[in-house]
Amino acid sequence: MTDAGPLTMPLTRRAILAQAWPIMLGQASVPLVGIVDTIVVGRTGDAGALAGVALGATIINLVFWSFGFLRMGLTGLTAQAQGANRPREVEAMFLRGIGIGVALGLVLLALQVPLTALALAVMAGGEGVSAEADAYVTARFFGAPAALAVFAMTGWLLGLGRTRAALLLQIVMNASNALLDVALVWGADMGAGGIGAGTAGAEWIALVTGLVICARVAGAGPLALWRRVPKSDLLEREALRNLFAVNRDLMIRTIALLLAFTWLASSGARLGATTLAANHVLLQFISVAAFVLDAFAFTAEARIGQAIGSGSYRRFLRAVRLTSEFALIGGAALSLAYWAFGGSVISLMVTDAATLQLAVTFLPFAALVPFIGAPSWMLDGVFIGATRGKALRNAAVLTTVLYIGLDLLLRPYGNWGIWIAFSATYVLRAATLGAYVPGLLRSIKPAQALAGGASPD
Repeated sequence: MTDAGPLTMPLTRRAILAQAWPIMLGQASVPLVGIVDTIVVGRTGDAGALAGVALGATIINLVFWSFGFLRMGLTGLTAQAQGANRPREVEAMFLRGIGIGVALGLVLLALQVPLTALALAVMAGGEGVSAEADAYVTARFFGAPAALAVFAMTGWLLGLGRTRAALLLQIVMNASNALLDVALVWGADMGAGGIGAGTAGAEWIALVTGLVICARVAGAGPLALWRRVPKSDLLEREALRNLFAVNRDLMIRTIALLLAFTWLASSGARLGATTLAANHVLLQFISVAAFVLDAFAFTAEARIGQAIGSGSYRRFLRAVRLTSEFALIGGAALSLAYWAFGGSVISLMVTDAATLQLAVTFLPFAALVPFIGAPSWMLDGVFIGATRGKALRNAAVLTTVLYIGLDLLLRPYGNWGIWIAFSATYVLRAATLGAYVPGLLRSIKPAQALAGGASPD
């Protein structure tokens, strides 16, 4: 594979934007699919089906994104391998990620029946809502092997800074998703199950597309890489130990944060299908903000991973500053846009009058999140790029515990209490992770093992 070297990418605002904009477009297309799903079901006027998709999507996000370390861990470790000028390890990282993703996906597929039954039992949404959610979840599990493998491929591409390749993969998957969902719901009248089947089909299309894209980036197909990468490198004990150590902590971190979103959905379900559906609509706004602003967090992951891999303290600080500037400005802009135009967008998404009114009432909370959430998303990017899994794990667990306690305390205030507690999680995430920043700064040391035996700075 061609390795231009980690220090050839300049750390300027122009370079950051050049790397971030493809991620931003690709990331923006992810929640747009969720919005399409909401529109496709929401405009049928069936609040129960919309609530079923909301509940089912929450379950699938909890299960699938518990393995989100395949994206996050691969990004940081690949960037560090590139920063240390180890192209063979970069190739080995790709093969390890694909293999682990497919294997874990097959396990999830085998366990879909008990996992679905357990999740629906815990998150009771009423008989009609649960039936729709069950149809959605059952269909989604058939895409699990492909979905987890795509996580790994995306992380690998982002770690190499190949953001345009990652954008192409994301666009293919999300465009396929939207088209299949429309065909299966409006064309075949499959309801929530059609949404799930469409997404699963798109994940398999993305797997095939991703293998082609990654083959071009690597300069060889997966089978050629398998032949040329020594099997001793794939099974190298220290590399595997590091991979699983980082992934273990990131998995716990991801599960903790997903539990917070699951708790939000469960709290809304307690108040009825209308509240669950309205909160799901508002979460689409938050998803757009998170995915768009994650473009700068992902850029930070690659730049920071490379800076640490090369032992450059100066480049580390500059990467943090430049990416954070863009994220904060973007967060403020999105908050203002939601405040001004959010009501009109909601009226296009749903036709049920009660759901529409409730979503508009609580829109200010969703509008606030992009601005107050930007620091937490950027800190995630910093620590993922640095592969500091323990800090991410501890901060996420503490945040989720504090959030659940706050939600229980505010339960008498109904949906107002739900949204106050949920909004506070973004401040809690930034505060708990920020406490680890001084230790991270102290840990960055020059890479004496680089050629010539000296630090690049």
